[in-house]
Amino acid sequence: MKLDMNDQVKYTLAMFNSISELLDKIVHQSPGGYFHRVGSSKRQMPPDYLARLFQQRSQARLIRFDEQVVPQANLDDLKESLWQRFSTQRTLDSNEDALIKIGMARQDEDGVIRPTVSGILVGTEDPRRWLPNAYIQAVAYRGVEIRTDNNFNYQLDADDLAGPLDTQVIAACTFVRKNMRIGARKTQGRMDIPQYDMIAVFEALVNAAAHRDYSIYGSKIRLRMFDDRLELYSPGTIPNTMTVDSLPYRQSARNETITSLLARCPVPVRDNLSLSHRTYMMDKRGEGVPIILQRSRELSGHSPEYKLIDDAELLLTIYAAGSDKDASCLSRMSLS
Repeated sequence: MKLDMNDQVKYTLAMFNSISELLDKIVHQSPGGYFHRVGSSKRQMPPDYLARLFQQRSQARLIRFDEQVVPQANLDDLKESLWQRFSTQRTLDSNEDALIKIGMARQDEDGVIRPTVSGILVGTEDPRRWLPNAYIQAVAYRGVEIRTDNNFNYQLDADDLAGPLDTQVIAACTFVRKNMRIGARKTQGRMDIPQYDMIAVFEALVNAAAHRDYSIYGSKIRLRMFDDRLELYSPGTIPNTMTVDSLPYRQSARNETITSLLARCPVPVRDNLSLSHRTYMMDKRGEGVPIILQRSRELSGHSPEYKLIDDAELLLTIYAAGSDKDASCLSRMSLS
């Protein structure tokens, strides 16, 4: 059963005992409702925005969104072969105790042990059953902009990449590898030059899956490829007073349980992706953004750019190597 917006709002609000007390600290209340400032004007907050604000800015920090129970889910929905990857289960631990210890399950208000948001995201074959927007939407476009002219085939490839978070990341890397172009430089012999550094792409996708805001209803990670760049849109603002400029220097996690689980999740062996720099999906040392910036800049000569859109979505643009060269030197590659 899928959760609608009201379900997500309800169990986001459930973590607070006194909503009015919290709101007085962070927003302006008037007879017409709750408002927040956007530029020089005030705008009324819809229920889903309020729910996200409670989760993000509560000083009490009673429970993060990725730690919350998913009401319609049961422990049987967690696939054992998936969750056992994270468990250091002792002989005397029951499955329930093991899942609770690693943050993939907890008791609801009725005392029933259910999967958490994190448990659903890494321990089920299709998290979209409960979190409909927990997937990566990938599209490769023809040219350098989205064109919908009549009789113009503007999409070269498109796919919705679902599954556990680590599966989504690897599938998205495969999508990029399949759809990027390979240039050639002749020195003493042929030297292939890919458009994108796959290690940088991997780090960008892991960061997006680990740090996006899963409480935003209707938003998914969007991966867009053009002839001259790759765009990665991640739902949610930057957490904990960080800014776009401070991303390479500071470390912060919106989803502590998700990042902890991904730090214990082995990287699948994919020879054609060349991801031997990592044993696990994350290292939690704050190296991801510097790797993205350095390796992409060394390959293309252009620094990737981060941009925050409407304080609700983080856009990363990675520029393609060889994008200023004649297109005839590039050939679309395919995976075996």
